[in-house]
Amino acid sequence: MATRRIVSPRSLPLRPIISRPYSSSAAHHRVPLAYDHHIPPKDGRHKQDAPIIFMHGLFGSKKNNRSVSKVLARDLKRHVYTVDLRNHGDSPHAPRHDYIAMADDVAGFIRDHDMQNPTLIGHSMGAKTAMTLGLTEPDLIADLVSVDNAPIDATLESSFARYIQGMRRIDEAGVTKQAEADKILAEYEEEVPIRQFLLGNLHRPADSATQKFRVPLATLAKSLGHLGDFPFKDPAQARFEKPALFVRGTRSRYVPDEVIPVIGQFFPRFTLVDIEAGHWVISEKPEEFIRAVIEFLTPKE
Repeated sequence: MATRRIVSPRSLPLRPIISRPYSSSAAHHRVPLAYDHHIPPKDGRHKQDAPIIFMHGLFGSKKNNRSVSKVLARDLKRHVYTVDLRNHGDSPHAPRHDYIAMADDVAGFIRDHDMQNPTLIGHSMGAKTAMTLGLTEPDLIADLVSVDNAPIDATLESSFARYIQGMRRIDEAGVTKQAEADKILAEYEEEVPIRQFLLGNLHRPADSATQKFRVPLATLAKSLGHLGDFPFKDPAQARFEKPALFVRGTRSRYVPDEVIPVIGQFFPRFTLVDIEAGHWVISEKPEEFIRAVIEFLTPKE
């Protein structure tokens, strides 16, 4: 069950998705983001009116939150855009991979699509991207949902560096089947669901007999040292005064109790919801996550 902490006052069929390649109209210093578009029922809002932008975590993609996004589009009657952040999925690669750059990409996505009052939802790396954009350009968004991350500097788990080592070995091995890749990755990660998640980044380039990873492993490896950091240090200089929902997994170490005051300093109108889960809150407890988001985004009388 989800436990809600309010820290300060305050059966239709699923619709199809439409996939779009990234736009070439973004400014040169930004990466134009690939996305999937999840359409609400016919009586839903216009696609530019309060859409939801869903952002994945490290090694993820727009495919990760497809089922949840369909439900949110249906039940909230709002358009949902799941995006590939830079250096992930079908979005372009870039040598810079940090939260300021990723937030700027999302800001460009919002402006390119002329979106009004969007909601940002992000998990892990996507959560810090959402928080960064909220503090950088608060007038650009209406509210945000941070899933199992906090506005603090933290050390990434060592498993991420281990994953990159295994993924590099797979690239070097020239595998032709996913089963071959899984056998190699099993030396670095024993949990089958996590291996399947990582191997979702494999693809077969045109005119190639071997499979390779879509993500630029060298770039991501270099970024690991600062991906645990948060670009804002002083709440007196940047605050997001609009509603914010923080969802944390109670078995995860990413949002310990001692950082809750810091969340309140940067996001004074935040609500905290605890879900009995690990770091992968959305995939572990999708129904509880959906309930928390729908309650947060449903207008109060």
